[in-house]
Amino acid sequence: MSTIETAADQRSFIPVTLDLGDVVLCPWGRKTDVRDGAVPALIAAAADPAIALWNPLRTTDEASAGAYLDRCDAGWESGNSAAFAILDGADRTLLGNTALRWVNREDGLAMIGYWLAPAARGRGAATRAVRAVTSWGIATAETRRIEIAHAAGNDASCRVAERCGFPYEGTLRASYLFGDGKYHDEHLHARLAGDPEPA
Repeated sequence: MSTIETAADQRSFIPVTLDLGDVVLCPWGRKTDVRDGAVPALIAAAADPAIALWNPLRTTDEASAGAYLDRCDAGWESGNSAAFAILDGADRTLLGNTALRWVNREDGLAMIGYWLAPAARGRGAATRAVRAVTSWGIATAETRRIEIAHAAGNDASCRVAERCGFPYEGTLRASYLFGDGKYHDEHLHARLAGDPEPA
């Protein structure tokens, strides 16, 4: 077995629940313990204007929401991606999502994204979730570098990146087709495995 194959085998995302107290990060998918409310919650999230613009889910009905959960299961099974439902620690209602996926598994390069339901915004849930999943990915799957790319106009996402220790590195021009059908510039942030934990 080559050195590259060995590294890729070690760099697998293994399902785990991360309990942060008032917030719990639970693996998404039909095969996990996210309750039956996952499908209607995904449909409701897709209808939110901010999510529809910056994180279009395309989970507008039961079939597409189910397909989303199936893709999450497949990502976990392959070790290529780790999608977590951000749940309220008390009643397990859905607050949002954060997902870590390999861009180049052999090289240890990954990307993380996130969204929050409207009622969950302003309480630090995205920041806590992204910090936890970033630390988990570095510690358990040998991620060397994790990137965040968000639309230049998405100020809330920029603040999460900065609070999580992902410094701004530059602007990617017209790099991604967003929910409005237009290509937007994106800000690129990144964190290296050796960077200090944010204060």
